[in-house]
Amino acid sequence: MNTQLKKNRVTILVIFAMTIIPFGIAWFFAGNPDKIKLGTNNGDLLTPPLTTELTDFSGYDAFSAENIAELKGHWILINPVRQAQCEKACQEGLYKTQQITLMMGKDIARIRRLALIFNQDHQPLPKQWQDDARLLKAVPSAALKDTLKGIEGGAEPGGLLIMDPLGNLMMKYGPGYDPYQVRNDLSKLLRISQIG
Repeated sequence: MNTQLKKNRVTILVIFAMTIIPFGIAWFFAGNPDKIKLGTNNGDLLTPPLTTELTDFSGYDAFSAENIAELKGHWILINPVRQAQCEKACQEGLYKTQQITLMMGKDIARIRRLALIFNQDHQPLPKQWQDDARLLKAVPSAALKDTLKGIEGGAEPGGLLIMDPLGNLMMKYGPGYDPYQVRNDLSKLLRISQIG
């Protein structure tokens, strides 16, 4: 009889623990949402997305001014260029976005690249920028500069921002990002996208 009583108590304790522990875990994660990563994306989603207008971008050179309308209706890989000179991290970021577009294969026509130049002093562009027919160069408006100040990581030299075809800045990557991870995220976005 005594052993049966012990077994019953253990069974009751196990049932009690099975009901309380999941609630405790849920309570912990509700109070600490940063402890759990939802989704399969490698970049950081901007929540809420930051909206832009085509007028927030003005062409830096004649080629970009002619083709600036291509920003609408395409997925845009934005490389922020904050310094007067494009330093090593900036050059690596531009090279990575070039490689990412090449890795996208048949979806390359849905993607555009943009060097967002914050310093408006019109200095001679590096030779590789002039030879790159797929790279648009633009100067952001004052309102867009203010918007980008609130983005950590992605708006730094060597960082990357992704803008959707409707003009929403929706994902960021810090300097030193892995281009294969960006390619994976971009492939998912393009696969499910109905807008561009």
